[in-house]
Amino acid sequence: MGAITRTVANNFTTGGVILPAGINNASVASISALSQVSSGGAEVLIKTVTASSSANVSFVDGTSGVVLDNTYPVYKFEFINVHPADDRINFLMNMSADGGSNYNVTKTTNCSLTYHAETEFVSTQFEYRADLDLAQSTGEQNIGSGLGNGNDESLSGHMFLFNPSGTTHVKQFMVVTQMLEGQDMSFNSYVGGYANTTSAIDGVRFKMSSGNVDAGIIKLYGIKAS
Repeated sequence: MGAITRTVANNFTTGGVILPAGINNASVASISALSQVSSGGAEVLIKTVTASSSANVSFVDGTSGVVLDNTYPVYKFEFINVHPADDRINFLMNMSADGGSNYNVTKTTNCSLTYHAETEFVSTQFEYRADLDLAQSTGEQNIGSGLGNGNDESLSGHMFLFNPSGTTHVKQFMVVTQMLEGQDMSFNSYVGGYANTTSAIDGVRFKMSSGNVDAGIIKLYGIKAS
């Protein structure tokens, strides 16, 4: 391959999409839109929702620009400074297999957490929380327990959902959250489990156990196959 040909080839992905490095002010004078420019990364941002006194935040395939199908094998939800209206309540998650009409998919999960208080009124702990897990339940999954509503209190973290559109296997998911709990404790929660259905999961909803999601950002990403 000649030097010029090799230089040009290095500016494209194997699928023929121009990489950012292939474009500059000298080569392209005026570009108004680049819908097919590749970021070169595995994660693709699908949707950003900014909560504001919201009863819930939901992502349903095919609505409001949401993609939650076989386009990607893995999806990631990112929680950024999620803040409740009520004090010391729980941040919850459930899934839908009927386009968001019902959030009642059967789940089996396991939960553990570490915590440490600002004032040492409780010792640092790492524990399994059987009271937070589910055993063949259609109920809400707790992914953040005891979240405070003080001005400086919030929850951040992420959730991975694997192959939600598949119709052969159950749907595995993993959640990690970090928050300032309502009694001034650092809570780091770990939730893993599966949606026990071979039907496609096409909706995911997040809400508080009481009151609204006062503020916060939740992002949905698709992760490309390697």
